[in-house]
Formats: sequence, structure tokens, C-alpha cells
Amino acid sequence: MKAKHRVLVVDDEASARSGLAKLLGQDGFDVATAADGASALASVEETPPDLVITDLRMPGMDGIELVAKLNEKLPSLPVLVVTAYGEVSSAVTAMRAGADDFLTKPIDFDVLKLAVERALARSALTTEAESLRSQLREKAGTGFAGLVGASPAMQRVYQIARRVAASRAAVLITGESGTGKGELARIIHESSPRKSGPFVQLQCAALSESLLESELFGHEKGSFTGADRKRLGRFEQANNGTLFLDEVGEIPPATQVKLLRVLQEKTFERVGGNETMKVDVRVVAATNRDLVAEVEAGRFREDLFYRLKVVHIDMPPLRAREGDILLLANHFLRRFAAENDKLVAGFSDGARASLLAYRWPGNVRELENSIERAVVLAEGAEINAEDLPNEVTPIGRGAIRIPGSTMAEIERYAIISTLEACNGSTSKAAELLQISVRTIQYRLHEYGLVDKSKGRHDKS
Repeated sequence: MKAKHRVLVVDDEASARSGLAKLLGQDGFDVATAADGASALASVEETPPDLVITDLRMPGMDGIELVAKLNEKLPSLPVLVVTAYGEVSSAVTAMRAGADDFLTKPIDFDVLKLAVERALARSALTTEAESLRSQLREKAGTGFAGLVGASPAMQRVYQIARRVAASRAAVLITGESGTGKGELARIIHESSPRKSGPFVQLQCAALSESLLESELFGHEKGSFTGADRKRLGRFEQANNGTLFLDEVGEIPPATQVKLLRVLQEKTFERVGGNETMKVDVRVVAATNRDLVAEVEAGRFREDLFYRLKVVHIDMPPLRAREGDILLLANHFLRRFAAENDKLVAGFSDGARASLLAYRWPGNVRELENSIERAVVLAEGAEINAEDLPNEVTPIGRGAIRIPGSTMAEIERYAIISTLEACNGSTSKAAELLQISVRTIQYRLHEYGLVDKSKGRHDKS
């Protein structure tokens, strides 16, 4: 037994308390004692032990109540209870309340030692298992500071984002609408040395040229009609933090020149002002435009493009990260089920098939909205295909488009549709498709449509 496991002994009888503490101390434990339940709870809150041994019969808060409170505060804390011979029923009640094991008086030290070793070993295994589960969840679900996805495309995003977060470099995030560019920008800030500073956003596409300049750099009182007071721009607001310029490709040429100056010199003047302001701001920009094409067409300054693109991260569309669709769907399911107090725990085979077969032109944002709708409409414990938006379900999307679909998509559609028509019988579907049952089973595993606990799509 390793030394210095901390054990808390709780007993209202001083002799029993000190005797047990002495025995455990001689065996290498760091022992603390408490004379009642209230003192024990206070001791646990101050310095959590590795194990609690408590008598059941105590005045005030008895052992059963103490076990229940300990289990509520620290569910993983192992607790052994001590009861008089012949009062095993009380010990059983304590175990139902969360105790790990019980001992009867008079305590045999060898039995006590074995019980303590077992309780600590179980606790260590539980802690290790939870740590492994947490690591697996991070690897499979949340790859970087909460972003969900385990596909190779997202692993590349995580790799670059982790490296760039610690730097001061400007970052350009490209990708289709709905891929999570804004979320990535915020996570880069929150993972950076600037995380204690402000994170300021500006949607560049929503403003006219004059308003955009005022939003970026601020203005002095009286600088234009309606400017009745001085206003700080987003650069000043983001000083010592991060400024996120969303849809930076929409910035007009005149404002591009002024933005370039701030990036180069870290200085600017407010609209209508002469005072030169100096700021320390990290810029993260995002766009769904092809800025290379915009530069070639003369609509975007090449020097500004390279200033913004010190580090480039391209967010992949959802159709390029097929393995993440169900991960994301389950992530959104848990969130919206909790928000709406719905007992919805999963997806039917038909719903999963529809989610995987759809192309998701709106990317993660569209998936998120679709799952929220499905959770709200779901009437049972599962989301069914009919709970999803019409465009996601096979009827709504007009099945497979020819041309317009890959061979893999056509094969997947053929297998899933045939299985549905055969009521899940892989042998009948294999006969109709003229392929082997093994091929169908392999593909179902590949699509993530095999539920081993229910044996679905495994009927003969």
C-alpha cells in the first residue's frame, strides 16, 4: 500500500476514533478525525480525503445522512461505514445512499485493511477510467477548446490553431458560410495570451463605407451630421485584445488603405480628428470570398491580403468532414434537449441515414438549426427522419442527383434505401443489390449506422 493516502475517520466515541486512527497511521496513512457529521463535512470541504470511514450511529447527523451528503458533494469519494453486529440493514441503507462497503464491530484490522485497499483501488480505477473517457471524448468530439470534430480536415485546423493562438500574428480564416469561422476566431483569442483582453467583433458586410470607417476607427464630435459625441472605434475598444473582422472581403477600397496602415504602423486617426492613436491589437479576419480572385480582379489590395494572411486557416465545409456529422448532431442534440427539457436521447436509423446523406450546403449552422427543430418536434426518445426539415429527408431532397452525386453517395443511397425497403434485412438487401452481406455490413459500420446494443440492420 502506498503511503500518505488521506483517510478521514468519523466517530462520536473518542476511544473508537483514536484507536482506528492509530491503526491506520501505523499502516502508513495520513489520518484526520472528526467527532460528528457536521465536522466531517467541514473537513472534507477544506481538504478532501481519499477515503472516509464513518460510524453509523452518531447524534445529530448520523452516518447515513453523512454518506448521502458526501455522495452529493463528492460522488467519487469512497466511503466505508461501520455498524454494530446485527444491524446490517442500516449498513445496506447506507450503501444505497452511496457507501462503498461496510464493516461490523468489533473491527478486525485485517478485514479493515482489505476493505480500505479495495475501496482505494476502485476509486483509482474509476478516476483513471473517467480520465480515459475524457481523453477519448476530447479526441473524438472536441478537438480544440470546445470545437467538435475528429475528421482529418478538422485535425489540420486544430493543429494550426493551437500553434497560432500563442503568437501575435494576424490570422485569415476562410471558408463557406456556416462553417464556424467566428467560433474559431473566438477560440483562438481565448487560447491566446490576450485572453484577459477584449474580443471585439465587426461584421464588415453590414455597413456602408462611411459607417464602416467610423466603426473601425471611431469619430470626433461634430465630424459629420449626427456625430453629437466622440465615439471610440473597434480598434480602440480591442486594445490589448483581439479584433475579429468578419467578411473582411466586403471592405471597400478606400477603407482597405486605412486598414492596411493600422496593420503596418499600429496607428490611426479617428474620423474628423487629428490626434494619432496607437493601439496593440491582434487582428483575426474571416471571409467566404476567394480573396485571391478578388486581388486578381483588383477589388482587394494585394498588400492588405498578405498582411491579413500571415497565417491562413481554411475551415472545411461539412460535406468534406462526413465523419463529424453524427458527432455534431449528437452534440447539438444534448444541448437542445437540455435547453428544452426534452428527454430525447438519440436518432433513429432513418434519421441518421438522412443526416449522413444530405449535402449540408449551410454547413454546421444548418445542421445546428436542423437539430434544434428536430428536438422541439420530437415526441419520443428518438429523433425520427420526419422530425428533420424537409430538405434533409430523402423525400425533401429528391434522393440522389445524377449528375451531381459521387459514386460513394450513390452507393450509400442505394444500400440505405434498399435496407429500408427490406425492413433492415441485410441478406435480402444483398440479394437485390447483388453484393455480399459482408459488404453491406462493412458499409454500415463505415456510415456509423450499426447500433450493436439493438442489433439494427442485422436482421436476416
